[in-house]
Amino acid sequence: MDRDQLQRMLRSAPEQVKTLVATAGYYSPEVNIHLDESETPTVTVDVVPGEPVLVGEVEITLEGFASTSDTAFDQAALKAGWTLPTGSVFRQDDWEKAKRDILRALVQTRYPRAQMTASEAVVDPDTRRALLHITLDSGPEMRFGELKIEGLRRYPESVVRNLNPIKPGDYYSEAALQAYQGKLQDTGYFSNVEVSADLSSVVGEQIDAAQNKAAGEPQPMAMAPLPLLVRVVENKRKNASVGIGFSTNTGARTSLTYDDLNVFGLKMKSALTWETKRQAARSDFYFPTTPDGYNDSFGAQLERKDIEGEITRTASVAAKRAWGTPLLERSVSLEYLNESKTVNRVVSSHSQSLPLTWASTWRKVDNLVFPTKGYVINATFGGALLPVLTDEKFIRATSRGITYLPLNAKSTVILRAELGALASVHQEGVPTTYLFRAGGDNSVRGYAYQELGVQQGDATVGGRYLATASAEYQYWFKPAWGAAVFYDAGNAANSLGGLHPKSGYGVGARYKSPVGPINVDVAYGHAVRRVRLHFSLGFTF
Repeated sequence: MDRDQLQRMLRSAPEQVKTLVATAGYYSPEVNIHLDESETPTVTVDVVPGEPVLVGEVEITLEGFASTSDTAFDQAALKAGWTLPTGSVFRQDDWEKAKRDILRALVQTRYPRAQMTASEAVVDPDTRRALLHITLDSGPEMRFGELKIEGLRRYPESVVRNLNPIKPGDYYSEAALQAYQGKLQDTGYFSNVEVSADLSSVVGEQIDAAQNKAAGEPQPMAMAPLPLLVRVVENKRKNASVGIGFSTNTGARTSLTYDDLNVFGLKMKSALTWETKRQAARSDFYFPTTPDGYNDSFGAQLERKDIEGEITRTASVAAKRAWGTPLLERSVSLEYLNESKTVNRVVSSHSQSLPLTWASTWRKVDNLVFPTKGYVINATFGGALLPVLTDEKFIRATSRGITYLPLNAKSTVILRAELGALASVHQEGVPTTYLFRAGGDNSVRGYAYQELGVQQGDATVGGRYLATASAEYQYWFKPAWGAAVFYDAGNAANSLGGLHPKSGYGVGARYKSPVGPINVDVAYGHAVRRVRLHFSLGFTF
């Protein structure tokens, strides 16, 4: 560049600098530019931004908002959600974001055709105050109409209709559309789901309304209902997969799964699993969700386990009804179980049972995949109380809880506990599946899987009572990487007095993977004087 070009740039630079820093809230900067031509020409731009301009007054004018019902739109709440309040620094980016946010909050409700008809920011550099004014026009109030479904080929419409929480006449809500879409995606029937309201159906009415408004004629308070449109692409009906893996609880694993989404109108999921300590074959059948939100299923399983000198072989069939939301899940199940048990290589018992069990899970966490604050509680209660396909009547109850206590942005304390109790006249005749043992990745670390329980010769068997607890401190030195220290304790026994806790403690690494937190722990089992590696994904419930 020659000298004349440089001089032109120097003359225009102060105004460009003032325009630039004004977007950050500084409208009275001092700008000094110096050119040193002693050697290679050097330009120094010295900027003193001064005091920032603050928001002095915010005026939000709402037009329209006529309602066809007794439930008026909460205009005060809409204004309270304004994100650039009086006293904050007036930055251009914040001003644009605040306008976008308030309009978005409006169009996601019963007024999806809302518009911002005016916006103005008057800045007074002398008083360093910005006076803000926006005008929002709600447009017509809109409600949902009848459901339309496109894309179904193999499955009945009830698969889609029974999950619909939106009733004709409900106010338009983007959140309701997203919730419905999520439910359909979770069924597994569809590879793609799109849930929307057919806004195009009211375009003609809006044109007529605009013409009437221009002519000074009265305007209708609401348009015709918006058709609720669901477009789906069905998943392929059959799917098979093979997997290999390793668990620090049950050893090396090979698995084969086969799913069929339409077996006499039911969804079938089946699996063969071969692990070092456990082998199982299972098949489950799921009914479509009912209009009342119930999820019914039934299934059967064959299983063999070899844990700490006790070998069990079980055959079971079960029926289950589940309902609720991710925040509160409930279920009732009826299971028939037939079991044979070998302890210390001697066939010791054969038992059967038909228990009925109620279960519930409460979740109140900030994130269902990566929780850092809140709690999860699970409780079950049930038993086999009738002398029907039952060798020994019993009552059984369990409770588990985990709570997350954030100390700061990088540190969290996690507390976990589990309790269990079984009451029966005789323990003989109660299947081992319903007794309790402790130890392993998600129990007392530092011990092998279900290593803690009642000693019977060289074997460990289940007891009537269980109590475990854990305290863990996590520190995240990077967004995806963290470290932990922990202390676990617990045991299982046939009496409350026999619950002598066994402790384990150690350190671990944490990684936030796309499918949940990965935990790798090295723990020392104080009672057995051994170091053990533990690996787990996510949290237990």
